[in-house]
Amino acid sequence: MKKKVLFVCVENSCRSQIAEGFARALGKDIIEAFSAGSRASGKISEAAIEMMKETGIDISSQSSKSLAELPSVSWDTLITMGCGDACPALPAKKRLDWNLPDPKNLPPDEFREIRDEIRRRIENLIKELS
Repeated sequence: MKKKVLFVCVENSCRSQIAEGFARALGKDIIEAFSAGSRASGKISEAAIEMMKETGIDISSQSSKSLAELPSVSWDTLITMGCGDACPALPAKKRLDWNLPDPKNLPPDEFREIRDEIRRRIENLIKELS
């Protein structure tokens, strides 16, 4: 049975969308990935879409959603991504905080560094959950 993993950042436009994209692509047999924002912007960052295209992953069909729009499920793992005081207190068997800076206004090289760090963390998560 796949593990239900939720990635949460503030706007659900960049970090958590990237994490969801990597989790769906790299962990498709292990992870059922979701993402949401504590204050969702309602749109995915164009920069995030473009940066993920560089990796061969298309996240343009994902959507930015609020915590209220999530299905009512029992989360195996909840990963917050630098949402600070706005991080949710949703029930989960395991909680992690990946305190990563929001790359949305960073130059492309710095954005790629954060994207690649998220990928590394997703790869490690997949190994842990396998």
